[in-house]
Amino acid sequence: MNTDSPNKVPATSDPRALRDAFATFTTGVTIVTTRNTEGAPFGVTVNSFNSVSLDPPLVLWSLAKTSRSLEAFQSAEHWAVHILSAEQEALSTRFARSSENKFEGIELESGIQGTPLLPLCTTRLQCRTAFRYEGGDHIIFVGQIVAFDRSDRAPLVFHGGKYAVATRKTPPLTLAPREGAPIDTRFGEEFFGYLLWRASQQFHLRMQPTLTARELTQEELFVLIPLFHKDGRSADAFCSTLADLGLGAATSAIDRLADRGLIRVETETRRLFLTARGRDEVLQVFAMTKAIESECLGQLGDWDSVSLKNLLKQFIVLTNPGLPHPWDAEETEPQA
Repeated sequence: MNTDSPNKVPATSDPRALRDAFATFTTGVTIVTTRNTEGAPFGVTVNSFNSVSLDPPLVLWSLAKTSRSLEAFQSAEHWAVHILSAEQEALSTRFARSSENKFEGIELESGIQGTPLLPLCTTRLQCRTAFRYEGGDHIIFVGQIVAFDRSDRAPLVFHGGKYAVATRKTPPLTLAPREGAPIDTRFGEEFFGYLLWRASQQFHLRMQPTLTARELTQEELFVLIPLFHKDGRSADAFCSTLADLGLGAATSAIDRLADRGLIRVETETRRLFLTARGRDEVLQVFAMTKAIESECLGQLGDWDSVSLKNLLKQFIVLTNPGLPHPWDAEETEPQA
């Protein structure tokens, strides 16, 4: 009886397929750093990192025999493993490339025996070389941890050849079930449109006292913010854009803001400019709303906050029908 899977591939027949198979295993992303015998810093991006033992505290990672950094690590007594945070994707990409200036612009800290330490990581492990082994086309390094530090930053993750962010899995949530009553979720808590709308409404309800205290409406705020990013927008084009976003009262909002001296409208060109008072008003609202954002996201925690923002950005990019962002410049000049 043949029990072979139809997708079974001999391990040596297709290196690319085997690499893709390895990629299904989700890993963290690390950068390992050291100094060579002349004191020059070296660093490489590594996702082969793994823990070995707690007593004694041992970790391992591997480096290709073809790596330009191999000689530095083979001669090093100490090196540091940096478990990267979600905001360090660019740093990971930089250290994955062959370059002479990987450390340029980075404010390094000095570890044991001057080992270069990168900032803003999830965890940093300073290690003393314990063993080195031949491992096919790689050299396997085993190190004993002699010092470490950690933070609560969300880690950077690698899966399927792409970077990812991690979120903690929670038990299935129910928003507000009525006891003993069946729930029809078609347009309820499992309906994506409702979830987006409800989340947006609850966030803006938190903002409303701030806007009321500043005597601002939602429409007025959506006039001020784009002008804060770029002055001199056409009033007609601006009103058309806000109408596409469902804010049809932009003209009256512009008139009110002009009467209060927060914006200036050029008579001939009908272009809008933020006044000094208007800029100060935006900064005041921004400071207050950032505090609200921190409070809301703080309830989620750092890991889930990073994941939520990343997923929302992806959704906006993938579904955008062509609506501009507040910081986008106008594509065309208004018709004379």
